Amino acid sequence: MTLGNGRAWLPTALLLLQVPGCSSISGPTSVTGTVGGSLSVQCSYEEQLREVSKYWCKRPCFWKIVETKRSSKEVRDGRVSIRDHPASLTFIVTLENLTEDDAGIYRCGIDTSWLGGYLQDPAVHIVVSVTPGSTEAPSIMRSTSPPGLHKTLPAPTGSTVIQQETPSPSRHPGSLLSSVNFLLLVFLEVPLLLSMLSVVLWVTRPQRGSGGRVESA
Repeated sequence: MTLGNGRAWLPTALLLLQVPGCSSISGPTSVTGTVGGSLSVQCSYEEQLREVSKYWCKRPCFWKIVETKRSSKEVRDGRVSIRDHPASLTFIVTLENLTEDDAGIYRCGIDTSWLGGYLQDPAVHIVVSVTPGSTEAPSIMRSTSPPGLHKTLPAPTGSTVIQQETPSPSRHPGSLLSSVNFLLLVFLEVPLLLSMLSVVLWVTRPQRGSGGRVESA
């Protein structure tokens, strides 16, 4: 069937599909993406709409963001692309590098402007939500000091640090006192011993008589 032959009966088919309870196009009611990421929306249509242009717009849809020009060919405009898949009667819209401004209500639609505007475009409205990217707590990096290297941390403000020094042996009061006592002992007892020795020698010395003879004691 050629496109011209198909369009001969297409208006009647579209009119029947607009009867309440009938829908010529379907898709999700809402989709969600994250800032900086991407999302895809797949819409399905009826067999009789295979050769008709499909589009994607944001309400109030004053203009179309992207629109298929030829089946099985991708059309891109900036961060948004649309691709028709006639074999599966679907077309897919992809939004890349999402921003918070991309949130809103969009329309997957079938272009019927060639009919002179007598029929409303078959469409499905989809709510697009964009959430902030996940924020992870920054990891804490801890550096390890090589063995034998100790790092002194400053004391917290308002606290008093008491440092206790271990007295060195050379400064010990007991050892200093012992040295002084030893010196005093030497200076006091040595003269005393010398005096006692002199007395002993004096007493035990030989005595001489009047005749010059030595008398034993």
